[in-house]
Amino acid sequence: MFSPKYPTPDTPPAHAPAPYIPPPLQVAPPRPAVRLTPGSVLTLTAGGGALVLVVGTVLVSLLLAVAVTAASVAVCAVVVRSILQNDRR
Repeated sequence: MFSPKYPTPDTPPAHAPAPYIPPPLQVAPPRPAVRLTPGSVLTLTAGGGALVLVVGTVLVSLLLAVAVTAASVAVCAVVVRSILQNDRR
């Protein structure tokens, strides 16, 4: 009555088929190392410099556009304020 009852073990029966083992994955052959010649280094350096100049020009022009817009809004605010003050007098 008080003896423990153990669950059945999880081992497969002796007549079970062998588990499926997938074939090994194909490994890609190693790629050759990149070799930089003096000409390619010069081309990469010139391209990087040009990219920096273009991005810098775009960012400066965006900043200038924001500054011009802010100045024009400030001028418009001063004009509207002076018009409203003249109407009160």
